[in-house]
Amino acid sequence: MKLVSFSTADGKIRPGSLIEEANLVVDLTAAGYADALAVVSAGFTSSPKPAAYPGYKLDEVKLHAPLANPPRVFAIGLNYRDHAIESKMALPKVPVVFFKMTTAIVGPGENIVLPKNTTQPDYEAEFAFVIGKGGYRIPASAWKEHVYGYTIVNDVSARDVQLSTSQWSLGKSFPSFCPMGPAIVTTDEIADPHQLAISLSIGDEMLQNSNTRELIFKVPDLVEYISSITPLLPGDLISTGTPGGVGMGRTPQRWLKAGETVTVTVEGLGSLTNSVVAE
Repeated sequence: MKLVSFSTADGKIRPGSLIEEANLVVDLTAAGYADALAVVSAGFTSSPKPAAYPGYKLDEVKLHAPLANPPRVFAIGLNYRDHAIESKMALPKVPVVFFKMTTAIVGPGENIVLPKNTTQPDYEAEFAFVIGKGGYRIPASAWKEHVYGYTIVNDVSARDVQLSTSQWSLGKSFPSFCPMGPAIVTTDEIADPHQLAISLSIGDEMLQNSNTRELIFKVPDLVEYISSITPLLPGDLISTGTPGGVGMGRTPQRWLKAGETVTVTVEGLGSLTNSVVAE
């Protein structure tokens, strides 16, 4: 199933199942779910038949971030070898974990707003996963029991703010700095999350192009490591890091600019597109 959050003319955001072959979004509130977090927490993954619930044509709805209210957004730094090298930082021996605030989340088609108090806004294509069944001290071997599905994140970063301190979270958490979507694709639809092409383009220029097989710490590693310290909760979002090609690592450095359009694509998950505007 492809879980989305959507609204119609009434503006009310509700959970839905995206059925791409029918160009349709099926309303899951009719199944008793108030929002996408309730769907994830219940472990509901069966794509419903369009006749069973109300449905809307895709061009009749607005898609929002598929999970606007995760309990937490964990993000992983330096998790691709080439990105660690371009960042001039040592390869990590354990996962580098920081947080993005949930107030940074926006959906597909929404604007990335460049704040006035940064001159170094950067892009980061990321593959993310969503926890379905929570747990404490989960062994890596049990990861499939705890992951609900996968989505796309753009880990937008104000590099000057981020690197002014050893704590990265605030520089990663300006409003609109966590574009997510367009859907959460349940695990049954992805044969191997560690064999997915991932890329980022601005306009027609591809700036990042890699594969999730290059992850240093893979999904089982991250589930085990994070849950060894804090219990994972249903709906927790874990964004696994970005490959090489970010603006900070280029010569000359290349920062986001108002008027640009950024698209992150992950194989099997679709594309996440956002325009860039000035504050």
